[in-house]
Amino acid sequence: MRRVKTKEETIVKEKEKRERKKETAHTLAMKQREISIAEFFTKNRHLLGFDNPQKALLTTVKEAVDNSLDACEDAATLPSIRVLIEGLAEDRYRITVEDNGPGIVKKQIPMIFARLLYGSKFHTLKQSRGQQGIGISAAGLYAQLTTGKPVRITSKISPDKPAHYYELMIDTSRNKPVIVTDTKVQWNAAHGTMVELEIEASYKKGKRSVDDYIQQTTLANPHAEFFYKPPKDDLLHYPRISETLPEDTLEIKPHPYGVELGVLINMLKDSKARNIRKMLIGEFSRVSARVADEILQKAEINPSIRPGKLSNGDTERLYRAIQNVKIMSPPTNCIAPIGENLVFKGLQERVQADFYTSCTRPPSVYRGNPFQVEIGLAYGGEMPADEQIEVMRFANRVPLLYQQSACAITKSILSTDWKHYGLQQPKGSLPVGPVALFVHIASVWVPFTSESKEAIAHYPEIIRETRLALQECGRRLSAHIKRHIRVQEEHKKRSYIERYIPHIGEALQLILAFSDKQKERTITNLKDILQKSRKM
Repeated sequence: MRRVKTKEETIVKEKEKRERKKETAHTLAMKQREISIAEFFTKNRHLLGFDNPQKALLTTVKEAVDNSLDACEDAATLPSIRVLIEGLAEDRYRITVEDNGPGIVKKQIPMIFARLLYGSKFHTLKQSRGQQGIGISAAGLYAQLTTGKPVRITSKISPDKPAHYYELMIDTSRNKPVIVTDTKVQWNAAHGTMVELEIEASYKKGKRSVDDYIQQTTLANPHAEFFYKPPKDDLLHYPRISETLPEDTLEIKPHPYGVELGVLINMLKDSKARNIRKMLIGEFSRVSARVADEILQKAEINPSIRPGKLSNGDTERLYRAIQNVKIMSPPTNCIAPIGENLVFKGLQERVQADFYTSCTRPPSVYRGNPFQVEIGLAYGGEMPADEQIEVMRFANRVPLLYQQSACAITKSILSTDWKHYGLQQPKGSLPVGPVALFVHIASVWVPFTSESKEAIAHYPEIIRETRLALQECGRRLSAHIKRHIRVQEEHKKRSYIERYIPHIGEALQLILAFSDKQKERTITNLKDILQKSRKM
């Protein structure tokens, strides 16, 4: 006969089952494996700007447009870009972005659109929108995760060459492209690239929408023409304001002040220079023979030693010596600001106001990286006078629509005394008034606070330069507001005088026994005198 377990025996058995299994070094080692970058961002897509449906739509459009603008400018072509958003269901949209750029070589298409951290600009020190090689491939990864659809690319490099059509997905475990379709197609464009993505998203109008992004992008890129078709609305055309491309930027070598110790160690190991002196002169910006000799003398290092032969102690002394030697700031031909005139003209074209001003600061440097700050300000018009000012932030001509409170630009605005310039400013808040403020930072390497590139880190040099530019525009705004107040007061005084001129005429008639004709002539003369004083 089978024995029935007691209640106590059952409890003990259950407790044994729940007891934690002890791991050993060997069992733990068996669980360790490499994580691909695509796998990491699959689980952490919020880091790239895909943390909610509305933002995902904006980020997808932004990454595709950034690539198109960079490609056109690299090919010295005035950009003409088409953005189409089609609603397929309540939470599903198809985004199409087409440009007139140089196109993409066939074998590069899968790597660019279906492999994260693949690009040509990460190691290049010159101004560009995309640098990390994540953006457009991350958008394709998001499409793959939310709809299971591949990213579709059509690209053509010449009128004489066929257009290549790809449908691509990403192998997230290996961060490699999976080619679903590879064929040739007929495409009327002479050259360019068209990208189509189907994603789970949400479309809304207003602030921080795709509509807002397109409008701000036209402001920061006056040389670009945009055709934009939002869901259920008519096609919008934003003609280019300027027929001139931005100045061509040149790549520069790293500046010694911007190189950290770990980076310096790697540079020494990888250098092919015959000795450390030639390495300093040839692989750094602004290091002349005299500067190299001074650095080596302070570091007490033999100039003829090979870079790879330096000991850890030698490298640390070299690093400290670099910081203690005065080295000229890096060249600034690696950045291309929009320019005061175009910022001013862009605001006039896109913002209805009564007063406009703009300012471009001289180039400056943070951590050896050149940067330049530009400000545009529009005041008055139909903008609300009892709301916080509108702030438009840009980095390398790209609008920054999210994380405003975490940005160095916002900190610069908050730390400026706007009451001194005629605006109200509650403590710790943005100023209040009918103002649209345009702030652009151009740099070879913008210090974003995250991979989603939405806010600029609080470098003291950036905050200082931004505040100086804001103060310059603020002084001009203050002069305009004071002049406007003075004109209003004068107008008020004249209106009083005009109101009493007939009474003055009647009083003079009584005192001097004027006839009615003399009274009318006196009133006319007084009005003429008042009119002449208004023109003075």
